[in-house]
Amino acid sequence: MSRRDRLKGLFDDTAQELAAANFENGPAENATRGPAGPVRSMALTLGRMEEEARAMQEALLSGERVVELDPADIEASFIRDRLSEAPLDLDDELVQSIAENGQEVPILVRRHPTDEGKYQVAYGHRRLQAVKLLGRKVQAVVRSLDDIDVVVAQGIENSARRNLSYIERAVFAFNLESKGFERPVIMRALSTDKTELSKLISVAKAVPAAIVTAVGPAPAAGRRKWIAFAQEMNPAAVGRLERLVAGEAFTKAASDERFEMAVAELARKQTKAEKTEYAWKPRSGGRVNARITTSGTSFVLALKTAEAPNFGDYISRRLDELYEAYRSGKTEEAGD
Repeated sequence: MSRRDRLKGLFDDTAQELAAANFENGPAENATRGPAGPVRSMALTLGRMEEEARAMQEALLSGERVVELDPADIEASFIRDRLSEAPLDLDDELVQSIAENGQEVPILVRRHPTDEGKYQVAYGHRRLQAVKLLGRKVQAVVRSLDDIDVVVAQGIENSARRNLSYIERAVFAFNLESKGFERPVIMRALSTDKTELSKLISVAKAVPAAIVTAVGPAPAAGRRKWIAFAQEMNPAAVGRLERLVAGEAFTKAASDERFEMAVAELARKQTKAEKTEYAWKPRSGGRVNARITTSGTSFVLALKTAEAPNFGDYISRRLDELYEAYRSGKTEEAGD
């Protein structure tokens, strides 16, 4: 049996049809296909969850040879999809089930592409964790899978488990595109359409990775909130958020609370620095005077009278010298 035939039972044609419909059909034809965006994505996910998870299990148990592997020899997928996930413990339902009944469904792995003797898991991450926690060998099917197969299998697994939060989906999509995967493949992995995928990637691009990591998965924050949050990103906003996430109160809060704190920070009006204006004239006299205005991070020196152009040119030619003198003075003050 060819590799493609063996994978046919693993990766259903439903997702392929979705990709083709979005990329080949025009707007008018697509408009007749029903709701798009998150509503359509949810329908696709629910439809695939049962069909593809069942197809995965049937493929795993349809004559493939199951082998025992040491969990220490198996690495996680090469692509990260979740920002954080609490490790399993002995009280977890899955762990207790395997402890009592054994591992009933094997995991799916491929040989590690660069580390001989090692493997990468494509499907069954939680079962691998549970078996490792119990100190047992893991039952596995070893298949020849390329990167696309692994990514789609990972998407199937996520459909059968706790759904990724919106920002996790966005980061997963962005990471896949950054690694060179084409958008039809990413659509299959996330059970989404072309329009929604573009929004996911745009959010992940707009919000700095450090901010996303600090906030975490924020499962209660959905599509609209993250899109609105991403639209507020600019250098000043990022600077404010970087200061916020470094605070102790932020790091101690739960992920959803951290997201709301970040949103509140951007909604908070900045207090404008008080504007100060004053006049200047040389102590020794002369035919020049100036108006100086300071406000926050700005300083404006406006020279007036007949000597203003010549004096201004004199200052301009000596700005480097003046700045170095200023810096030297600051250094000496720090040394004192």
